[in-house]
Amino acid sequence: MPMQETCKFFESRTYPNGETVRKCDLDLAPEAPWRCPDGCTAFTPRLADVNWAHGTLVVPPTPPEPSSLGTDPSIAALLDEAEDIVNAAGPKMRAEVEADRTARPSGVERGWKRIFRRRR
Repeated sequence: MPMQETCKFFESRTYPNGETVRKCDLDLAPEAPWRCPDGCTAFTPRLADVNWAHGTLVVPPTPPEPSSLGTDPSIAALLDEAEDIVNAAGPKMRAEVEADRTARPSGVERGWKRIFRRRR
């Protein structure tokens, strides 16, 4: 089943360089941007599009489907592993930033300490 552009969880974004991202906001389409899973239980019609006239900002056509799509289940597993790595790095980076912030006083604190420091 091709990507359901009428689903409220379908998202498309075109960047200034012309590249377009087509995805499922629920991350339920491992073969995006080409296919949604057959019989997707999360499909919900997009209600805001009722009687809307779309102008030139219509979603560009889907790129041609690669021949390996749907034939190798390890592709989805690899993408899931990559996503897990990225998601695991987030909390570690946040902890490093917080530790750095607490180790150094902010610019305001340094300014006040300089103004009210004891002179000998």
